[in-house]
Amino acid sequence: MSIAAAEVGSHDTVDQNWRAHATCAQMDPDLFFAAGAIEHKVAKRICRSCPVRRECLAYAMEAPVDHGIWGGLTERERRRFRRRAGSDWRESFAQGA
Repeated sequence: MSIAAAEVGSHDTVDQNWRAHATCAQMDPDLFFAAGAIEHKVAKRICRSCPVRRECLAYAMEAPVDHGIWGGLTERERRRFRRRAGSDWRESFAQGA
């Protein structure tokens, strides 16, 4: 799926119906907020097959959510993405970076 930069503009305006289609909605949420590396690997594996992964990541990037695995990335990975992309992170995200 592709999200245009305009759709990522504000977490208040992003349609959040994607949550109903998230693979993790059927899982124990603690898995996605655990501190351990093993739990991170398991959560990321679940995210890789999720049909709404990009929407989830867009939400976490825009909010910004400072904890948990969202869209297959840890909080540290999301911060790194923001730093590398600079002020253009939304455009980089829309291009599939």
